[in-house]
Amino acid sequence: MNHIVKCLSSSLLVGMTMVACNSDFLDTKPLDKVSGDAVWSDQNLSEAFVTDVYNGIRDGVLDQMSFDCQTDNALYSFGKQDVNEANVSPSNLGTVKNTMEWSAMYARIRAANIAIANLAKPKFNNATVADRMKGEMYFMRGYFYNQLLRYYGAVPLIKSPYTLDNPDFTIARNTYEECVNAIVSDLDSATILLKGKTLTSGRATMGAAMALKARVLLYAASDLHDIPTAKAKSTVIAGFNKPELLGYVSGDRIARWTKARDAAKAVIDLNQYGYKLNLTAPVPAAEGQQNYVNMYLSRNGGEADGIFLKYYIRASFDDWGSWYPRNNMPNGYHGWTSSQPTQQLVDNYEMMDGTKFDWKNPAHAATPYENRDPRFYASILYDGAQWKPRTPDGAGIDPAGQIQMGEYEVGSSAAPTKYSGLDTRNSSIENWNGTWTGYAIRKFMDPDPTLVDQNIRQEVPSIQIRFTEVVLNYVEACLALGQEAEAKTWLNKVRFRVGMPAITETGAALVTRYQNERNIEMLFEDQRFYDVRRWMIAPTALGKQAQIIVITGKLKPGKTVTTYKYSKDNYTYSYSVQDLGTGKENRKWADKIYFLPISRDEINRNKQLVQNPGYQ
Repeated sequence: MNHIVKCLSSSLLVGMTMVACNSDFLDTKPLDKVSGDAVWSDQNLSEAFVTDVYNGIRDGVLDQMSFDCQTDNALYSFGKQDVNEANVSPSNLGTVKNTMEWSAMYARIRAANIAIANLAKPKFNNATVADRMKGEMYFMRGYFYNQLLRYYGAVPLIKSPYTLDNPDFTIARNTYEECVNAIVSDLDSATILLKGKTLTSGRATMGAAMALKARVLLYAASDLHDIPTAKAKSTVIAGFNKPELLGYVSGDRIARWTKARDAAKAVIDLNQYGYKLNLTAPVPAAEGQQNYVNMYLSRNGGEADGIFLKYYIRASFDDWGSWYPRNNMPNGYHGWTSSQPTQQLVDNYEMMDGTKFDWKNPAHAATPYENRDPRFYASILYDGAQWKPRTPDGAGIDPAGQIQMGEYEVGSSAAPTKYSGLDTRNSSIENWNGTWTGYAIRKFMDPDPTLVDQNIRQEVPSIQIRFTEVVLNYVEACLALGQEAEAKTWLNKVRFRVGMPAITETGAALVTRYQNERNIEMLFEDQRFYDVRRWMIAPTALGKQAQIIVITGKLKPGKTVTTYKYSKDNYTYSYSVQDLGTGKENRKWADKIYFLPISRDEINRNKQLVQNPGYQ
């Protein structure tokens, strides 16, 4: 035993001597991390840090669950949304997308703060690159703050990175006006630092900063954030003792609308963006449909509409957004049909002549999918729509490659048998993931027939900001300022591009047409959730059950069909609009969900936070 102790003691002594002779032994660095000083002293490492901040965008609008599933536009197949049932609270937030979740956004804001602080006096020798990266970080900080602002209302503004020696990590919410001013200031800084950079490459540009500023100012001018207006329309907001957290308690609203209009016009006047907005009459319907497809695919000239996008390449890591078709294609193609258009959305598509679709019109009711706005055919997969070739297990059942959303008869009309469409919840291919509503998404799907969507990822970018939104923002501000002629000029440019006739209404009717046009044009682009709130039309728009379509195809007398295919010659089709039913999702509206709750965990961590109205 003593021998062992002596040997150990000798070994320790030798070890200590060796350490004493080589003090560098203590100056070790982790092999899997890079120190902060090293990052900001090296241009490439600084670039890598800045690039990572963009990952806060996540999958943007190409998430498995479209944000429109929390509106009247769509239904999520795999679970009801608590926000749709007004069943959210500080302890039950419901489904909150990562791109507006409180802690996720603040983590990215902190990263942007670190970058801005370190790039103020760059330690690498390239001031031009440092300024460009700093401009990008001002943009991203403004972007993330706006994500929080339009979801929760005012939030605490933190403009420098916290360190361990900070005396207090709690901070109160700033006012809504202060938040708007801070975001606009960041975007103005980005505009200066990114001057001359307008064409999108997946990074922030001067054009992106200017376009986001136009969005921020448009929201700020809207009804929800003008507290006198909001109080008159909502007793919940009227009873809140901190209304400055939700909007402007005073000030010149006309001035706010003017700022929004001018900010949008400044982007238009760059003359750097825009796709086929110089038309004086509607294009043919087929061309209009293709124009819309070109824009959301960002191809064939349609990329000129893009201002700020997230790109995907098939060879990169497993981005969820590149699996958007697999996640949302019909089950008859082995997709999951995760986000499903509602009948309310489909009914909002106008007829080709610009009149409103009406189920009480016998001609409309008999052929509801004919002569509709070309954007309908570019955005929605409906019964009988021509789509891609089926996979081998479905090709023999549906050699035509048509969407089958109904229940049909096959065999002879005298002795028919029932056949359930391949894209229904009674499909013979897969029946667990079919649509509940009778529709599926086509928008953002690459139509290439060689792409087998359940196992090949697509390379369609997620559009965060596009020029058409800027144009519509300009239209809305002009309408608020009484400049109807200018508003209609630009609104009709958008419509002509897709083959729709000019809008001629005035006054309240014109505003209603604009609101519908914005929803149809910006479908599934994270707009509807906020639009119905800031316009304060949510009680009527969102306070109804989701509607679905039930389709049957009955063989005409004397007809025999062995393999089903959509055919008005062989079939008489009937269409029945129904409420989805409260068992799946019991939709209702409550004014508290104009603004979403801050989580109880955040309130407990920061005693200075004031909760939003209706959640105390």
